[in-house]
Amino acid sequence: MRDYKVKNVAVLSRAFEVLRVLQEMRAASLHDLHLATGIPKSSLLRILATAHQAGLVWQRMVDGAFVPSFTLQPRVEVDNADWLVEIASPVMEQLTKRVLWPSVLSVPRLDHVETLESNSSKAYFHELPANPRGFRVNMLRSASGRAYLAYCPPQELQAVLRRLRARKGPGHAIASDPNAIRQLVESTRQRGYATRTSDFGGDYELARHDSDDGRSSIAVPIRLEGHVLGCMNLTWRRDVAPLQEIVRLYLYDLRHAVAVVEKQIRDSRPDLVASWTP
Repeated sequence: MRDYKVKNVAVLSRAFEVLRVLQEMRAASLHDLHLATGIPKSSLLRILATAHQAGLVWQRMVDGAFVPSFTLQPRVEVDNADWLVEIASPVMEQLTKRVLWPSVLSVPRLDHVETLESNSSKAYFHELPANPRGFRVNMLRSASGRAYLAYCPPQELQAVLRRLRARKGPGHAIASDPNAIRQLVESTRQRGYATRTSDFGGDYELARHDSDDGRSSIAVPIRLEGHVLGCMNLTWRRDVAPLQEIVRLYLYDLRHAVAVVEKQIRDSRPDLVASWTP
């Protein structure tokens, strides 16, 4: 750039410094940014609020971290799902205003599903503690894991099952039972949503009588061109409402939220659509 002999705009310089640091850190709390930049927290909040309004920064609900928008980043591999969280997070916030109970966004990994976002902090019934970002959830027993397995491509399903069969423990037993897997897929697709297994109490391996978080959950997959990018669930205290009542009252809202996320993915990630279109 030419040397125009003009003064720098100090406010812009500070804002650009915050964005630069945030891109390097990928996600940061307000205190992290204060330590990294030396900028007072009150000034940081004004910068972040302005950047958020411009679509340059967003804030996760699950841990309150500030994250640079994926629109500022080079296109990333699908396994880096921060862009998915950015799209889904405001939709989940609106969802909990309607259904009151919390939801969780998770993505499939090699042999488990991983929690990436939760609107528990925004839910009216917020006494259910949110699992932290990165929490590993059993794929064969949880609602989100079973939603993924029921709707992922057949070759992908078989690859996952091979990995799960290699693992020991009661949490993976049905991976070796073709009839149980067939029933899982068929019943989930027939209903249009997945549920927990009856013996699942939230612990990866232990049965519900040994470890019980008191929850029930239903989950719906987020799909694009036949692939499952992630799953969104709805979770509640099962001593408050039976499964069918929650389904009757809130399944439409959960499906609508997922449909909104899928549309926004199509609009904002044409690269993914193109890569998976025959």
